[in-house]
Amino acid sequence: MAQQVQPQQSRTVSQVLLLVLGALVIVATYVYLVLARPAEAGEGAGAGPGSLIALGGYLIGSALIISGAMRNLTTMTLALIPVGIAINIVVGQVNTVLGGPLYLDSIGTVAVGVLAGPAAGAATGALSNVIWGLTINPPLMPFAVTAAEIGLLAGLFARLGAFRRPWWPPLVGLLVGVVSAIISAPISAFVFGAVDVSAGRSAITAAFLAYGASLLGASTLQGFLSDPADKMVTFFVVYLILVALPSRFRYRFPFVQRHRVFGKRKARATPTTEERSEAQ
Repeated sequence: MAQQVQPQQSRTVSQVLLLVLGALVIVATYVYLVLARPAEAGEGAGAGPGSLIALGGYLIGSALIISGAMRNLTTMTLALIPVGIAINIVVGQVNTVLGGPLYLDSIGTVAVGVLAGPAAGAATGALSNVIWGLTINPPLMPFAVTAAEIGLLAGLFARLGAFRRPWWPPLVGLLVGVVSAIISAPISAFVFGAVDVSAGRSAITAAFLAYGASLLGASTLQGFLSDPADKMVTFFVVYLILVALPSRFRYRFPFVQRHRVFGKRKARATPTTEERSEAQ
Protein backbone atom coordinates (compact mmCIF):
# COMPACT_ATOMS: atom_id res chain seq x y z
CA MET A 1 0.00 0.00 0.00
CA ALA A 2 2.82 2.40 0.90
CA GLN A 3 4.41 1.76 -2.47
CA GLN A 4 1.12 2.66 -4.18
CA VAL A 5 0.61 5.85 -2.19
CA GLN A 6 4.15 7.14 -2.75
CA PRO A 7 3.93 7.26 -6.59
CA GLN A 8 0.52 8.90 -6.28
CA GLN A 9 1.92 11.58 -3.98
CA SER A 10 4.87 12.08 -6.34
CA ARG A 11 2.51 12.63 -9.28
CA THR A 12 0.47 15.09 -7.23
CA VAL A 13 3.57 17.09 -6.26
CA SER A 14 4.79 17.23 -9.86
CA GLN A 15 1.32 18.32 -10.98
CA VAL A 16 1.28 21.18 -8.49
CA LEU A 17 4.81 22.23 -9.44
CA LEU A 18 3.93 22.37 -13.14
CA LEU A 19 0.77 24.36 -12.46
CA VAL A 20 2.58 26.80 -10.16
CA LEU A 21 5.48 27.19 -12.60
CA GLY A 22 3.07 27.85 -15.46
CA ALA A 23 1.23 30.45 -13.40
CA LEU A 24 4.51 32.15 -12.43
CA VAL A 25 5.62 32.35 -16.07
CA ILE A 26 2.29 33.93 -17.01
CA VAL A 27 2.38 36.41 -14.13
CA ALA A 28 5.99 37.38 -14.90
CA THR A 29 5.10 37.92 -18.57
CA TYR A 30 2.08 40.01 -17.65
CA VAL A 31 4.03 42.17 -15.18
CA TYR A 32 6.76 42.80 -17.74
CA LEU A 33 4.26 43.85 -20.41
CA VAL A 34 2.37 46.14 -18.05
CA LEU A 35 5.50 47.82 -16.69
CA ALA A 36 7.59 47.99 -19.88
CA ARG A 37 4.73 48.61 -22.36
CA PRO A 38 7.08 47.71 -25.25
CA ALA A 39 4.63 48.52 -28.05
CA GLU A 40 4.12 52.02 -26.70
CA ALA A 41 7.87 52.53 -26.39
CA GLY A 42 8.17 52.44 -30.15
CA GLU A 43 8.88 48.80 -30.80
CA GLY A 44 5.64 48.26 -32.66
CA ALA A 45 2.86 45.88 -31.73
CA GLY A 46 3.10 42.52 -33.36
CA ALA A 47 6.62 43.03 -34.76
CA GLY A 48 9.06 43.61 -31.91
CA PRO A 49 10.52 41.93 -28.84
CA GLY A 50 7.42 42.80 -26.83
CA SER A 51 5.16 40.71 -29.01
CA LEU A 52 7.63 37.80 -28.91
CA ILE A 53 7.83 37.96 -25.12
CA ALA A 54 4.04 38.09 -24.82
CA LEU A 55 3.55 35.23 -27.25
CA GLY A 56 6.34 33.08 -25.86
CA GLY A 57 5.59 33.69 -22.19
CA TYR A 58 1.89 33.00 -22.45
CA LEU A 59 2.33 29.93 -24.65
CA ILE A 60 5.01 28.45 -22.39
CA GLY A 61 2.86 29.11 -19.35
CA SER A 62 -0.12 27.52 -21.07
CA ALA A 63 1.94 24.45 -22.01
CA LEU A 64 3.06 23.99 -18.41
CA ILE A 65 -0.51 24.32 -17.17
CA ILE A 66 -1.75 21.77 -19.72
CA SER A 67 1.01 19.35 -18.72
CA GLY A 68 0.19 19.70 -15.04
CA ALA A 69 -3.57 19.61 -15.49
CA MET A 70 -3.58 16.43 -17.58
CA ARG A 71 -1.93 14.38 -14.83
CA ASN A 72 -4.08 12.17 -12.58
CA LEU A 73 -7.28 12.65 -14.60
CA THR A 74 -9.65 9.69 -14.76
CA THR A 75 -10.53 7.92 -17.98
CA MET A 76 -14.02 9.41 -17.93
CA THR A 77 -12.65 12.92 -17.61
CA LEU A 78 -10.16 12.34 -20.41
CA ALA A 79 -13.08 11.23 -22.58
CA LEU A 80 -15.06 14.36 -21.66
CA ILE A 81 -12.33 16.85 -22.55
CA PRO A 82 -12.48 16.28 -26.35
CA VAL A 83 -16.25 16.84 -26.20
CA GLY A 84 -15.70 20.17 -24.49
CA ILE A 85 -13.04 21.13 -27.04
CA ALA A 86 -15.37 20.29 -29.92
CA ILE A 87 -18.18 22.40 -28.42
CA ASN A 88 -15.83 25.35 -27.97
CA ILE A 89 -14.52 25.27 -31.52
CA VAL A 90 -17.84 24.61 -33.28
CA VAL A 91 -19.90 27.18 -31.37
CA GLY A 92 -17.09 29.73 -31.29
CA GLN A 93 -16.29 29.43 -34.98
CA VAL A 94 -19.95 29.64 -36.03
CA ASN A 95 -20.37 32.73 -33.85
CA THR A 96 -17.23 34.29 -35.37
CA VAL A 97 -18.45 33.67 -38.92
CA LEU A 98 -21.87 35.11 -38.10
CA GLY A 99 -20.26 38.16 -36.49
CA GLY A 100 -21.95 37.80 -33.10
CA PRO A 101 -21.23 40.44 -30.45
CA LEU A 102 -20.06 37.83 -27.92
CA TYR A 103 -17.37 35.14 -28.09
CA LEU A 104 -19.34 32.08 -26.88
CA ASP A 105 -16.19 29.99 -27.29
CA SER A 106 -15.87 28.70 -23.73
CA ILE A 107 -19.14 26.82 -23.16
CA GLY A 108 -17.35 23.47 -23.32
CA THR A 109 -14.55 24.73 -21.07
CA VAL A 110 -16.93 25.84 -18.33
CA ALA A 111 -18.98 22.63 -18.57
CA VAL A 112 -15.90 20.44 -18.16
CA GLY A 113 -14.64 22.58 -15.28
CA VAL A 114 -17.96 22.25 -13.46
CA LEU A 115 -18.26 18.49 -13.98
CA ALA A 116 -14.64 17.41 -13.63
CA GLY A 117 -12.85 20.13 -11.68
CA PRO A 118 -10.43 23.04 -12.16
CA ALA A 119 -7.57 21.02 -13.66
CA ALA A 120 -9.77 19.44 -16.32
CA GLY A 121 -11.37 22.80 -17.09
CA ALA A 122 -7.99 24.49 -17.50
CA ALA A 123 -6.75 21.73 -19.80
CA THR A 124 -9.91 21.90 -21.91
CA GLY A 125 -9.66 25.66 -22.34
CA ALA A 126 -5.97 25.76 -23.21
CA LEU A 127 -6.13 22.78 -25.57
CA SER A 128 -9.18 24.26 -27.31
CA ASN A 129 -7.32 27.42 -28.26
CA VAL A 130 -4.16 25.56 -29.26
CA ILE A 131 -6.06 23.14 -31.53
CA TRP A 132 -8.33 25.88 -32.87
CA GLY A 133 -5.35 28.11 -33.56
CA LEU A 134 -3.36 25.37 -35.30
CA THR A 135 -6.24 24.32 -37.55
CA ILE A 136 -8.60 27.23 -38.24
CA ASN A 137 -7.91 30.52 -36.50
CA PRO A 138 -4.20 31.13 -35.69
CA PRO A 139 -4.69 34.42 -33.75
CA LEU A 140 -6.53 32.51 -31.02
CA MET A 141 -3.50 30.47 -29.94
CA PRO A 142 -1.92 33.10 -27.64
CA PHE A 143 -5.24 33.39 -25.79
CA ALA A 144 -4.87 29.79 -24.55
CA VAL A 145 -3.84 31.21 -21.19
CA THR A 146 -7.14 33.09 -20.88
CA ALA A 147 -9.07 29.96 -21.83
CA ALA A 148 -7.21 28.00 -19.15
CA GLU A 149 -8.08 30.66 -16.57
CA ILE A 150 -11.78 30.39 -17.47
CA GLY A 151 -11.81 26.62 -16.98
CA LEU A 152 -9.81 26.87 -13.77
CA LEU A 153 -12.14 29.44 -12.21
CA ALA A 154 -15.24 27.56 -13.39
CA GLY A 155 -14.08 24.50 -11.49
CA LEU A 156 -13.10 26.45 -8.38
CA PHE A 157 -16.42 28.30 -8.21
CA ALA A 158 -18.32 25.06 -8.85
CA ARG A 159 -16.50 23.57 -5.86
CA LEU A 160 -17.70 26.53 -3.77
CA GLY A 161 -21.34 25.93 -4.77
CA ALA A 162 -21.82 28.50 -7.54
CA PHE A 163 -23.96 26.09 -9.56
CA ARG A 164 -26.47 25.23 -6.84
CA ARG A 165 -28.74 28.21 -7.54
CA PRO A 166 -29.62 29.79 -10.93
CA TRP A 167 -28.63 33.34 -9.96
CA TRP A 168 -25.04 32.49 -9.05
CA PRO A 169 -23.63 31.45 -12.47
CA PRO A 170 -24.21 34.87 -14.12
CA LEU A 171 -22.60 36.64 -11.16
CA VAL A 172 -19.63 34.30 -11.24
CA GLY A 173 -19.44 34.78 -15.00
CA LEU A 174 -19.24 38.54 -14.47
CA LEU A 175 -16.22 38.12 -12.19
CA VAL A 176 -14.54 35.61 -14.50
CA GLY A 177 -15.09 38.00 -17.41
CA VAL A 178 -13.30 40.82 -15.59
CA VAL A 179 -10.32 38.55 -14.87
CA SER A 180 -10.32 37.36 -18.49
CA ALA A 181 -10.26 40.93 -19.77
CA ILE A 182 -7.26 41.77 -17.60
CA ILE A 183 -5.31 38.70 -18.74
CA SER A 184 -6.19 39.11 -22.43
CA ALA A 185 -5.44 42.83 -22.70
CA PRO A 186 -1.62 42.55 -23.04
CA ILE A 187 -1.99 39.90 -25.74
CA SER A 188 -4.44 42.02 -27.68
CA ALA A 189 -2.35 45.17 -27.26
CA PHE A 190 1.21 43.97 -27.76
CA VAL A 191 0.78 40.94 -30.04
CA PHE A 192 -2.06 42.13 -32.28
CA GLY A 193 -1.92 45.90 -31.87
CA ALA A 194 -5.42 45.94 -30.32
CA VAL A 195 -6.93 44.70 -33.60
CA ASP A 196 -9.81 42.26 -33.04
CA VAL A 197 -11.42 39.78 -35.42
CA SER A 198 -14.68 41.54 -34.63
CA ALA A 199 -15.10 44.90 -36.35
CA GLY A 200 -17.34 46.07 -33.53
CA ARG A 201 -14.81 45.33 -30.80
CA SER A 202 -12.03 46.91 -32.86
CA ALA A 203 -14.17 50.04 -33.23
CA ILE A 204 -14.64 50.22 -29.46
CA THR A 205 -10.89 49.97 -28.93
CA ALA A 206 -10.29 52.65 -31.57
CA ALA A 207 -12.73 54.94 -29.79
CA PHE A 208 -10.84 54.60 -26.51
CA LEU A 209 -7.56 55.28 -28.32
CA ALA A 210 -9.06 58.39 -29.89
CA TYR A 211 -9.96 59.68 -26.44
CA GLY A 212 -6.35 59.36 -25.31
CA ALA A 213 -6.20 55.90 -23.76
CA SER A 214 -2.96 53.95 -24.09
CA LEU A 215 -2.84 50.83 -26.24
CA LEU A 216 -2.99 48.59 -23.17
CA GLY A 217 -5.62 50.78 -21.52
CA ALA A 218 -7.86 50.76 -24.58
CA SER A 219 -7.58 46.98 -24.90
CA THR A 220 -8.40 46.55 -21.21
CA LEU A 221 -11.42 48.85 -21.34
CA GLN A 222 -12.75 47.10 -24.43
CA GLY A 223 -12.34 43.79 -22.62
CA PHE A 224 -14.29 45.10 -19.64
CA LEU A 225 -17.21 45.80 -21.98
CA SER A 226 -17.24 42.50 -23.87
CA ASP A 227 -15.78 39.76 -21.65
CA PRO A 228 -18.07 40.08 -18.60
CA ALA A 229 -21.20 40.01 -20.79
CA ASP A 230 -19.90 36.99 -22.68
CA LYS A 231 -19.05 35.04 -19.55
CA MET A 232 -22.34 35.89 -17.85
CA VAL A 233 -24.21 34.37 -20.80
CA THR A 234 -21.81 31.43 -21.03
CA PHE A 235 -22.02 30.46 -17.36
CA PHE A 236 -25.81 30.71 -17.33
CA VAL A 237 -26.14 28.64 -20.53
CA VAL A 238 -23.87 25.97 -19.03
CA TYR A 239 -25.96 25.95 -15.86
CA LEU A 240 -29.16 25.42 -17.86
CA ILE A 241 -27.58 22.61 -19.88
CA LEU A 242 -26.12 20.78 -16.90
CA VAL A 243 -29.22 20.91 -14.70
CA ALA A 244 -31.21 19.54 -17.66
CA LEU A 245 -28.94 16.49 -17.90
CA PRO A 246 -29.96 13.31 -16.05
CA SER A 247 -28.76 13.33 -12.47
CA ARG A 248 -27.19 9.90 -12.87
CA PHE A 249 -24.90 11.30 -15.58
CA ARG A 250 -23.76 14.28 -13.52
CA TYR A 251 -23.03 12.12 -10.50
CA ARG A 252 -20.78 9.81 -12.46
CA PHE A 253 -18.09 12.45 -11.98
CA PRO A 254 -16.28 12.17 -8.62
CA PHE A 255 -15.78 15.96 -8.50
CA VAL A 256 -19.56 16.52 -8.58
CA GLN A 257 -20.16 13.97 -5.84
CA ARG A 258 -17.34 15.03 -3.55
CA HIS A 259 -18.08 18.76 -3.62
CA ARG A 260 -21.88 18.62 -3.99
CA VAL A 261 -21.60 20.81 -7.07
CA PHE A 262 -25.36 20.80 -7.65
CA GLY A 263 -26.34 20.87 -3.99
CA LYS A 264 -27.37 17.25 -3.55
CA ARG A 265 -25.92 14.34 -1.69
CA LYS A 266 -25.97 10.87 -3.11
CA ALA A 267 -25.26 7.65 -1.27
CA ARG A 268 -22.18 6.06 -2.69
CA ALA A 269 -19.49 3.55 -1.94
CA THR A 270 -16.12 4.56 -0.55
CA PRO A 271 -14.27 6.39 -3.33
CA THR A 272 -11.43 4.66 -5.09
CA THR A 273 -7.91 6.05 -5.23
CA GLU A 274 -8.61 7.26 -8.78
CA GLU A 275 -11.77 9.06 -7.69
CA ARG A 276 -10.03 10.75 -4.76
CA SER A 277 -7.32 12.00 -7.11
CA GLU A 278 -9.90 13.41 -9.54
CA ALA A 279 -11.93 15.15 -6.83
CA GLN A 280 -8.84 16.98 -5.61
